[in-house]
Amino acid sequence: MKRVPVHRTASSLLSAFLALAGAAGAHSAPAPDFGPNVTIIDPSMSVDAINTTLQALATKSTGFDEVRNAVYFMPGAYGSGAGADNPATATGFINSPVGFMETVQGLGASPDDVTINGNLRAGQATGFSLNTFWRSLANVKINPIETDEAAHTMRWNTSQAAPVRRVDFVGNLDLSGGSAGGNLISNSRVSGAVIAGFRWVTDSTRLGGQFYYYIHDSQIGGFQGHFANYVFSGVQGAPAAEFNPGDVTNLASTPVSREAPFLYVDHKAFRVSVPEARTNAAGYHWGARSSLSLNKFFIAKPTDTAQTINDALGHGKNLILTPGVYKVTEALHIVRPNTVVIGMGLATVTPINGTAALRVDDVPGVSISAITVDANTVNSPVLVQVGTASDHVRRGNSRAGLISTTLSDVFVRVGGSYAGSHATTSFEINQDNVLIDHAWLWRADHGARGTTGWTVNTADHGLVVNGDHVTALGLFVEHYQKTQILWNGEAGQTIFLQSEAPYDPPNQASYMNGTENGYPFYEVADNVRSHDASGMTAMTLFMAKTPIFIHSAYKAPLSGKVRFHNILGGVLLGTGGIENIINNTGGHAEVGDPSFLANVAATTQLTSYP
Repeated sequence: MKRVPVHRTASSLLSAFLALAGAAGAHSAPAPDFGPNVTIIDPSMSVDAINTTLQALATKSTGFDEVRNAVYFMPGAYGSGAGADNPATATGFINSPVGFMETVQGLGASPDDVTINGNLRAGQATGFSLNTFWRSLANVKINPIETDEAAHTMRWNTSQAAPVRRVDFVGNLDLSGGSAGGNLISNSRVSGAVIAGFRWVTDSTRLGGQFYYYIHDSQIGGFQGHFANYVFSGVQGAPAAEFNPGDVTNLASTPVSREAPFLYVDHKAFRVSVPEARTNAAGYHWGARSSLSLNKFFIAKPTDTAQTINDALGHGKNLILTPGVYKVTEALHIVRPNTVVIGMGLATVTPINGTAALRVDDVPGVSISAITVDANTVNSPVLVQVGTASDHVRRGNSRAGLISTTLSDVFVRVGGSYAGSHATTSFEINQDNVLIDHAWLWRADHGARGTTGWTVNTADHGLVVNGDHVTALGLFVEHYQKTQILWNGEAGQTIFLQSEAPYDPPNQASYMNGTENGYPFYEVADNVRSHDASGMTAMTLFMAKTPIFIHSAYKAPLSGKVRFHNILGGVLLGTGGIENIINNTGGHAEVGDPSFLANVAATTQLTSYP
């Protein structure tokens, strides 16, 4: 199928949709110009044409290039569901993988406004999916049909930075297959089972799949799987908590959550839905939102300068970053309360002068989602900064309150794309009441040739929190060269952590925290009086010829109000390991210690601390 410029395609499709919706005579706004890397699919298109388009887009990016793509389905039904009971003989169904740096989303107000009979799959049935990163699926209903799966089952076998949000699976969701490094499902419904894989040494049948996973604010029909760490908060149908021994953390509700804004089409025009914040949430929630017209947004293209974008933000516009790479000479600067920033196709911001990529002033109600930040060749002291350090000192301690800034699916890479990438700190949170809802902060261990190495891509910290009442849901933070997460603020809480030590210290002498071996994965500062962390996993894989150790995987002051629940330390492969799971206690995980996980060298678990 010939690809036409999306602004022409969007205009014609919107006209067709308005006619189908009975909106004859209504005055609709012109279709937006989202640029050449946005594809809008309409129910009038043939299944063959849709599959040809999707399959071509899925091969466009390697993950480390500058290709970005976003696909949107107009409301309606796609493909035939006639073969759902017998996928091997099914015909006429939607059938495509979702590729690197590609996002796929329905344009309904509800996920059930877009029905996909077929699959929008990722990963593979066997082998490894450890590099299946940077893609997403959102706001659709899927009646699963996949020829290499059982009936009514779709595969989403991905590693980091591949979230599923607002999806209604009418059947089973298979996360297993190739060995994979974990991910997020949020605000979704799975009527059948979520299948994560079986990898305990006691499992009679070994099935590859997820090392770790986090699901929140959802409903599932059941869960199947054994491995390192599965965390559920506010998930109806989640398995019972079972840890040490076991791998399940189950919290009845999510203390605070706010779903990412999303593009949709009503009876007249494209709009942006802005879901409301929730406290103590359980189950999926597809209503309770406000709506913004696109005339309140600046629709940026990668050719726009940071100055142009900041001028629009300063004059009251919200922001949509269409797919591409934005090479900015200054940080994109959020100065107005309630600003909404949305990336399409994992739009990427990379600072070329050593500035931040994104800065948020100390203003309430900001929401930033679906953006990738790449460090570049001039060191950035901070890549994403929310509030300033002086803001928090000036205000002093705050009380828990409404969410100030939400960061949803904001991913950072230091290395992998550009040779000699440097950034001291990836996220710095100085504002109070911030919500981080899924972040993969990654000092790259691989990528384009010449872009990774102990002195090639340097980065000290993934996350530094100075604000109070900051909540992190789903932290994936890996390979930083000093303390990976440093929490200085009061009353913070984390639900789910996956962290790996850097693979590449050349020796122990190069990886010393003063007189201590190595750096902690997660440290709560000595002066903090209250903190809560649940469902935490920290692993090493040191590749040096001589053993390297980390003295403490987690560090925290000994206080009744600083609490850790269900934490794990382990050695994937390599040498050395972890001398203490927390502070100077809790057991150790070193090469030669036992492990309850298949193909993992050593593990230790702790149910609670103190």
